[in-house]
Amino acid sequence: ELMNFTFSDSTNSSVLEKGLIKLKADSPTLHLDKYTFSDAIASSVKLGAWEAALDKIIDSIEHISDDLKNNADVKMSSSEVLQKSGEILALRHVINLSSDLLDTPDFYWDREGLENLYLATCSHLAVTKRIKIVNEKLNHCLELMELVSTHLSTEHGARLEWIIIILIAIEICFEVLHLVERKFGGFTILDQRPAKN
Repeated sequence: ELMNFTFSDSTNSSVLEKGLIKLKADSPTLHLDKYTFSDAIASSVKLGAWEAALDKIIDSIEHISDDLKNNADVKMSSSEVLQKSGEILALRHVINLSSDLLDTPDFYWDREGLENLYLATCSHLAVTKRIKIVNEKLNHCLELMELVSTHLSTEHGARLEWIIIILIAIEICFEVLHLVERKFGGFTILDQRPAKN
């Protein structure tokens, strides 16, 4: 993130005005003001890194939608689906639970002026809107992975059903052969040998 700043004596305190950081040079809280602006910008940069990680995940699963749209086989194994779901959940955990992006850091709770600077800077950098968009994308990715997982489970179940049907058919053939053998004393048709002269 890149933001311009200037020192100003015309304001009562440090402010963010039209995207320009105006620091009050003789303010007793100048260092805290700088820290507050830096903290908000750092939060935006951190979110930007997570947005880039999410874009990589989206790129890696983009082919799935095309495969489903074209009624083609999904070219992912169950373990790959599980791994990708884990990546998505890990990113969601970091953004929503491990970071302090969803609420104001504790440092600002008893410093109202600094809290206002922090919130104004975060608002200017659209941190809250970006978090909302990232969470919507994460939800979509998870829904897609759940759909693929269900599809793969259904295909696996169908394969198992066909294997069972084939095994039952083989068992029925053996039972018919045993029945013929008991009823007619064997398979004389098969035992016929050419007569010897």
